[in-house]
Amino acid sequence: MSKNYFTQETENAIVAYNLNTNPEERSRIYSEKIHYAFFKLTQNIIHTFKFYYTEVENIEDLQHEIITFLLTKIHLFDPSKGTKAYSYFGTIVKRWLILYNENNYKKRVNSSPIETLEEDNSYSYTIEENNSPSDKLSHNDKIAFFTDLFVEYCTNNIYTLFPKEIDAKIADAILELFRKRDSLIIFNKKALYIYIREQIDVKTPKITKIADRLHSIFKKGYIFYLENGYIKF
Repeated sequence: MSKNYFTQETENAIVAYNLNTNPEERSRIYSEKIHYAFFKLTQNIIHTFKFYYTEVENIEDLQHEIITFLLTKIHLFDPSKGTKAYSYFGTIVKRWLILYNENNYKKRVNSSPIETLEEDNSYSYTIEENNSPSDKLSHNDKIAFFTDLFVEYCTNNIYTLFPKEIDAKIADAILELFRKRDSLIIFNKKALYIYIREQIDVKTPKITKIADRLHSIFKKGYIFYLENGYIKF
């Protein structure tokens, strides 16, 4: 999924849009510098992950719905948190489409005869792959898709997974590395430990213990995803 349409100029435009209070100027910034990026982002995610359970005949109508939703969330983007707008809004689009497809699939289950469902047994998180290599997701696309949902799951359930407050804080510091992975330039393991200790003052063995727990959740979930075609934690 190429990011060429979502450039640094787009990132800057989103920041400028949020800072500007003049409705006419905001409209100009959006139409000239943001709309096309949102259009291509929604288009690429729909086709890459094959979100095709829709209530509309034209995919562009679906894109319009999503873009409208993105505009209700655009003010929440905060570049100071280290997240790139491309990743931030891409995650929002994926979450929206997962819920949308899940609801439409359930409607189809309730209204379709059994024979139809037996012929079409894909599910909301399923990424359908045809026999043609060109139709298959790349390994990087699968990892990126899964990682976004892994981070969301662990974040939303952090105190269930790590009941002790100190463990939850360490886990959140580690998850922050995943959230910032697009802009992170640290690859040395020792440097990563130092980075985490800057966020929370704990010994290395404690970080390793929590990291191992997160790795176990990630590995188990990713293997299930590869074997079954949908995500379940």
